[in-house]
Amino acid sequence: MSGSPASENSIPSPPPEAPPAGPRQLPRRWRRNWGEQDRRLLEGPRSRWAEFKSLLHIVWEFLAGFRELHFIGPCVTVFGSARFPPGHPYYELGRQVGAEIARLGFNVMTGGGPGIMEAANRGAQEAGGHSIGCNIILPKEQSPNNYIDRLISFHYFFIRKVMLVKYSQAFVILPGGYGTLDEAFEAATLVQTGKMHEFPIIFMGVKYWHPLFDFIRNGMAQAKTIDPDDIERFLLTDSIDELRAGLEQTPFKLFAGKPLPERRWWLGE
Repeated sequence: MSGSPASENSIPSPPPEAPPAGPRQLPRRWRRNWGEQDRRLLEGPRSRWAEFKSLLHIVWEFLAGFRELHFIGPCVTVFGSARFPPGHPYYELGRQVGAEIARLGFNVMTGGGPGIMEAANRGAQEAGGHSIGCNIILPKEQSPNNYIDRLISFHYFFIRKVMLVKYSQAFVILPGGYGTLDEAFEAATLVQTGKMHEFPIIFMGVKYWHPLFDFIRNGMAQAKTIDPDDIERFLLTDSIDELRAGLEQTPFKLFAGKPLPERRWWLGE
């Protein structure tokens, strides 16, 4: 773990630009009661037919996600709040992060919404990279941003989380709320338990995350609910140079020289 609280001048804030005109519209089939599918799935036992239909829906949504992302190549996923507007220091930091990831040759993947997700997608496009959004419909905040080259929408949170993890070789965690913490520690748990390679997990926004790291170090580690080595799974920094160095530690060499899957016309690819 590295980094120390940085001054405001350490995060340059370029003037925000006006986004493209008009909101991105979702296909009509996605404009529905935002929580209906999750509520039905989690409401307890139902009829066998209802459970079977949910299972088919889940399998189909997984299949659609796999098909959409099968050929994109290595990604870095950026997590962060939907609530920071353009011009906010954390939004502008997100733009820098997205641009740096793109310059390193990775696709930039986010949850596809506004705020930091928009900033990272925007930075990727501004740097000439490829920008991906895995969106989910929520009662507020979560509408697709206008800086996405490929948009995939999901009904179920857990399917979306699988996609954000499955195709990524590193995770960058910018300031955020419950969802950001959920996604960050999901990735940390998968690495800790050996379910996933030792992909970098990089927290940015030292001032924001400092109390959390104090709790991890002085609370969890001292109580022995985690091992001391588990703290070192994270990099905490405000530095784009340290971000770049961390991303260069991705185990992409495991996949070096391995060509992307070939598209099969007879599968509609």
